[in-house]
Amino acid sequence: MLMYTKQFAERLKELIGDESISSVAKKIGLKQATLSRYLHCKREIGLENLCKIADYFNEDLDILTGRREY
Repeated sequence: MLMYTKQFAERLKELIGDESISSVAKKIGLKQATLSRYLHCKREIGLENLCKIADYFNEDLDILTGRREY
């Protein structure tokens, strides 16, 4: 597993918070299973979906992937 995959999953969990995975996935335009795999580091994210998630949460890509701190 790549370092950024784990950092991305941790940051994504923080952003989702108490909201359901299925609800967030639907709002972003992803399948619930896909978002769940990202959260559990079972799937590496592609650029298109990474951008969708960053846009939804209004988050910088470097922060979202753990390349830079707040």
